[in-house]
Amino acid sequence: MEIHLPPETEARLSNSAQQQGRPADEIAQEIVTRYFEEQTRFIEAVKQGEAALERGEYLTHEQAGERLQRFLQA
Repeated sequence: MEIHLPPETEARLSNSAQQQGRPADEIAQEIVTRYFEEQTRFIEAVKQGEAALERGEYLTHEQAGERLQRFLQA
């Protein structure tokens, strides 16, 4: 497979590869793998959130604000 990157992105990839002393294609493969892993985690988290909402397990806007304030004060 071959992908085409904008020149700026390709330059960033090349610079990163040079700094790490690794092949650019290895870094690109790692980036793509991490992307799909993160997408999978995100989709699962959304599904869990939707299921909790359907069960009536949620915070109101005010409750969320209160929790955030307590967290920031700690």
